[in-house]
Amino acid sequence: MERDTYTNTWMDAFREQGQPLIIAGPCSAETPEQVMTIAKQLPKQVKVFRAGIWKPRTRPGGFEGVGAIGLKWLQEVKRETGLQIAVEIATAQHVELALAHDIDVLWIGARTTVNPFAVQEIADRLQGTDKIVLVKNPVNPDLGLWLGGVERLINADVTKLGVIHRGFSTYEKTKYRNVPEWQLAIDLRTQLPNMPVFCDPSHITGDRNRILEVSQQALDLNYDGLMIETHNNPDKAWSDAAQQVTPNQLESILSHLKVRHSTDETEEFLSQINQLRLQLDDMDSKILDILGKRMQIADQIGSLKKVKNVAVFQQQRWVTVLEKMLVEGASKGLTKDFISAFYAAVHQESIQRQDKIINKIK
Repeated sequence: MERDTYTNTWMDAFREQGQPLIIAGPCSAETPEQVMTIAKQLPKQVKVFRAGIWKPRTRPGGFEGVGAIGLKWLQEVKRETGLQIAVEIATAQHVELALAHDIDVLWIGARTTVNPFAVQEIADRLQGTDKIVLVKNPVNPDLGLWLGGVERLINADVTKLGVIHRGFSTYEKTKYRNVPEWQLAIDLRTQLPNMPVFCDPSHITGDRNRILEVSQQALDLNYDGLMIETHNNPDKAWSDAAQQVTPNQLESILSHLKVRHSTDETEEFLSQINQLRLQLDDMDSKILDILGKRMQIADQIGSLKKVKNVAVFQQQRWVTVLEKMLVEGASKGLTKDFISAFYAAVHQESIQRQDKIINKIK
């Protein structure tokens, strides 16, 4: 398929002296008074008002949104404030209703992106639409699913496209509600270099006190905008109370954000960065050379295990190596997460190579 059929020129209407596009509003529309109050209190940097009308919950019994009646409330918000309106869609019926109420921005949520059948139904209904459509990353870290969702919309001649990075679920307990896995968003942008990318720090953090930190990380990675959940009384919100900020808190966050230049064309900067990049290129070549030699030794170990009929995986050896590398890595200023991920990848490659040797797999 042709991936360059979409356009990012729709962003031109929102760009303001290089500032990111800010989308803000409550996790859920609760009452007509609530959405109007929030919309009127939002800082002027906000160009799009978001509110959940249909709320897919992990388990039954939670608040699942006010439904289609909320679309009329949002129409009134648009009339009174001039803000464009964004809602989440999860079914073809949601699309029908959103289009009937002239909603400006439609986003496909993480739980929907993970289901190609649902995305295809939505894409079929959006065929050739002039609405802006944003695709959140799937719940799990699967780049193929994320790209697939975007590609289905491109195939449906949807040209005003963007993606939202909201982090990924994990069984591990971390400081995030959804681990950002920044590299996956970078990989997506590598595949789709002109695709506008937004960050949803509310869902990444699950904690209003960390919104600024993650928002700044996103801007440092040259993201095009932010979607931040904002409520006039967050502690009383009907859903996701802990991750929503007040309009005043949002204004403070935006005032503290630093927007970076995409590059610097001065001769001094270009000279210095090129010298540093040459050093990195040389080190990367050496790293690959060392890894190649390491795998040759792993192959020899695999051959020895085959002769002696020894199992490929040796639990105690792996634990010993990882513990040793974590200590050495920390002494060199490397994080535990990086060392763990790096050596897990190295170990997995070694295991696969040895397994091929023992089982004569070509």
